[in-house]
Amino acid sequence: MTRAWIEIDLDAIVRNAMVIAARAQAILPMVKADAYGVGAVPVARALERLSPWGYGVATIEEARELRRAGIARPIVLFTPVVVEDLRAVRDARVTPALSSAESIAAWTALGGGPWHLAIDTGMSRAGVRWDQAGALVGVVSACAPEGAFTHFHSASLDDGTIAEQEARFERALAALPARPAVLHAENSAAIARRTRSSWSVARPGIFLYGVGSGAGAAVQPEPVVSLCARVVELRIVRAGETVSYDAAYRADSDRVIATLPVGYADGYRRALGNRAHALVAGGLRAPVVGVVTMDMTMIDVTEFPVAIGDVATLIGSEGSERLGIETLAAQAGASPYELLTALRARLPRRYRGGEG
Repeated sequence: MTRAWIEIDLDAIVRNAMVIAARAQAILPMVKADAYGVGAVPVARALERLSPWGYGVATIEEARELRRAGIARPIVLFTPVVVEDLRAVRDARVTPALSSAESIAAWTALGGGPWHLAIDTGMSRAGVRWDQAGALVGVVSACAPEGAFTHFHSASLDDGTIAEQEARFERALAALPARPAVLHAENSAAIARRTRSSWSVARPGIFLYGVGSGAGAAVQPEPVVSLCARVVELRIVRAGETVSYDAAYRADSDRVIATLPVGYADGYRRALGNRAHALVAGGLRAPVVGVVTMDMTMIDVTEFPVAIGDVATLIGSEGSERLGIETLAAQAGASPYELLTALRARLPRRYRGGEG
C-alpha cells in the first residue's frame, strides 16, 4: 500500500494550455524542472495533441530526456551554457539561448543550427543588454538567430514594467541586421493578464500546472496537482502533552492525532506545522499540529471519523473543499514555484488522462 503520492490531471494541463493557446499565436510550454515537478515526459506527450511550437527546458539532460521519449519538436535551452558544452547541445538537437559573441561564433563554427538570442531588458539574469545588442551585429550577420526573446521580471504586477521591457526589446531587435522570425517574451502571468499576445510565441509555465497569476488575471487555470497520504497511526494525546519537535504544539484537551507518512523530504514544507490543514472524511479540514518532520506529519482528527489506512489530502480537493498550492505556499512563507517543484523529491506520481 503506497504511503503517499501525487495525483496529476494531465487533461487539466491540456485544458490550461488551450486557454493560453487561445490568447497566443503559438505556445512554447515550459517543461523545465521536470515540468515543475509533475513529469516532463508525460506532460509533453499530453500536450502534443495541441501541436505546440516546441518546449522549453533549463538543462541539456532535460532536453535529452524529451528526445529519448520521442519528442521531435524544437526544444529551447533557456539557461546559458559555457562554450565547452555547445557540442553536447548540438548533439542533443537542442536550440540554445545565446547572447555573447564568443558563444555565437562557437555555435556557428559547430554548424549547430537554429539558436535564439537572449536579450536582457531588466531581469539582469542572462542575455545581452537591450542597449548593447548592436555590438553583436557582426556575429549575428554571419549566423542569424531563428528567434529572440526576453523575460519579464514583474509580469504579475500592474506597474508598467511590461511596457518598458517590451520597448527595450523592440530597441534591441531594431539594432539587429534582421528581425528574427520567432519572437517571445510572455510568461504565464503576462499572457494570463493580457488580452492577446502580439509576439510569435508565448511561454506558459506554472499556469499549465494549476497556479494562477492573482486576482488581476483575465483567466485562471484549473487545478492539476493533488498530494495524498494514508493515515498510518492514531493516538490519544492527553491535555497538556505535546506533539513533534520543540513541543511546538501542546494539547489543551485530550486529542486524537493521526500520523501521515509524508514530510518535508517529500516537499511538504516544515513551516506548515500549526498552520496548514489536511482534508479527511470527505472534505473536513483537520489542522496540521506540531512541526512537520522529515518523513511524517501529524494532524488533529479528534472530531472526525478517521481510521488507519484512510486517505488524507494535503493538496487538492475533497468534497467541496480545496487546499490550493497558492494558499499552502502562503502559509509556508514560500513561492508556489518552490512548493510545486519540491514535490518531485521522492513521491510516486499517479496520472489521470493524457491520451490523445
